[in-house]
Amino acid sequence: MLPKWLFDRTVSLLGLLGLSWLYLAIAIMIKIKTGGPVFYAQVRVGRHGRLFRCHKFCTMEGEQEESPIAALEQGRVTPIGRTLRHLHLDELPQLWDVFIGKMSFVGPRPDVPGYADKLEGEDRAILRLRPGITGPASLKYRNEEELLSQVDDPQRYNDEVIYPDKVRLNLYYLQHYSFWMDLKMIFATVLGRKIEFAGEEI
Repeated sequence: MLPKWLFDRTVSLLGLLGLSWLYLAIAIMIKIKTGGPVFYAQVRVGRHGRLFRCHKFCTMEGEQEESPIAALEQGRVTPIGRTLRHLHLDELPQLWDVFIGKMSFVGPRPDVPGYADKLEGEDRAILRLRPGITGPASLKYRNEEELLSQVDDPQRYNDEVIYPDKVRLNLYYLQHYSFWMDLKMIFATVLGRKIEFAGEEI
C-alpha cells in the first residue's frame, strides 16, 4: 500500500505540473477582473497545532483575511471569486501546501486560530492529522455556505452544530483511517458524489 505522505507528494507534484495552464488562466482572469493580487496566504492551524500559511486564489475585495464563517463574507466576494469558490478552484494553490508537507489531500480542513487549537480532551487527537484539501467533514458540509445563509445566527449555528459534528467526523477518520477510504473521498470530491462514512451518507 502506497504511504500517505508519498502519495501526497507525488500526486501534488503531478497536479502542479499538469494544471499549470489552469493556474495561469485563473491568474489572468483575476488580474483582468479585479486588478488585485492573485494569491494570498492565511495563517491556519496545522499538524500538532503548529501554525502555517495556507495558500488560495484571491476571491474577495480588499483585505483577504477570511472569517471562519464563510457565509459572513458574501458581501466582499468578487464575481470571479464567487465562481472560483463555487467550483472550489480557489483552493488549487493548496497543492503547493500538500507538496511541501504542510497539508494532505485528505484530512480535516485547516482552521483559523480559535477553533482547532482550542480543542480539549480526546478531541485534540485530531491535531495529529495534517489538514486536508478534502475530508469527511468537507464532503458532508460541501454546501456549508448555503446552509449557514439560511439560519438566523450563522456563527452560533456553526459553533454549536456544525463544528462539533466536524470534530466527530474527523475523529472517526483518525480512528478508522485507510488509504482506500482516502481514495474514495478524493474521487467523491472530484466527481461530486456521496459515499458511506461513519454509518451515514456524506
